Parts: sequence; structure tokens; C-alpha cells
Amino acid sequence: MAVQVNGSGRLRGGDQRGRYRPLSEINVTPFVDVMLVLLIVFMVTAPLLTVGVDVNLPKNDGDDLPDGKIFYVSIKDDGSVYLQNQKVPLGKVAPRMQAVFKANPELTVYFRGDRNLEYGRVMDVVEALKDAGMQNLGLVTKPEVGSIR
Repeated sequence: MAVQVNGSGRLRGGDQRGRYRPLSEINVTPFVDVMLVLLIVFMVTAPLLTVGVDVNLPKNDGDDLPDGKIFYVSIKDDGSVYLQNQKVPLGKVAPRMQAVFKANPELTVYFRGDRNLEYGRVMDVVEALKDAGMQNLGLVTKPEVGSIR
């Protein structure tokens, strides 16, 4: 049996075993094509997934607040403001609370607002508290009937 080897290293002649070599590379082109299609689909659909209604919210920049001692500020449904149990006009909230915060800077204010309050009124009181030097704020809610904790 005569065998010749040409310049490419392949066998010519009777024995054809060296003709097919195993492919040792992974073809990633189909994978890249699929990933690009998925990327385009997500880029097109992502803006459509935003759910909600445009709301004109009051502006306020809040901070994460640590826990501390307790002080209650309440607002009734008619908009009247109470510091602990004392009724105070909105214009006098900041000066009165400045004295309280000066005596106890780590004081936590627990805010109790009526369910039917306008959000703007709540933010007016929070702004007055911030102007007075409030650092810690907690919101008090009533648990729903039948809720499991």
C-alpha cells in the first residue's frame, strides 16, 4: 500500500483515517446572535413595563433616620397639629420643636397622621420639623384587622 504525505500533513492514498480531524473549538456565533436578539427585546419592552399613574408629589429630600427616644406629632383630619397632646399652629411647630431638639438631639419623632389627610399638609409639618432640627422620624400606622405578624 503506497502512502504519500502532502505539504498539509494529510494522508493521500489508501488509508483515509487522518482525513477528518475533530473540531476543538466551540462556535459561539449562534449564542451571540440569540443574546443580541434577547437584549433588543428587553430594551424595547422595558419602557413599556412601568406601571403607575403620574402624581404631583410634594418635594422633600429625606434621609434614613436612626431610632432614638419617642415624641409624638399628630395631625387630625381637619389639619390641626398636636405636639404630644398640645394643639399648636403650624407656624409655631418649628420654634417649639427647636427647644425640644436642643434639649435632646437624638429624639425620635413619631408622626401620627389621619388617614384622610392631604399629603401636602403632612409634608408641611415634616418640613417644619426638619427646619427645627429633626433627625429621626417614624410613621405610626394601625395594623389591618386579621393581619398576621
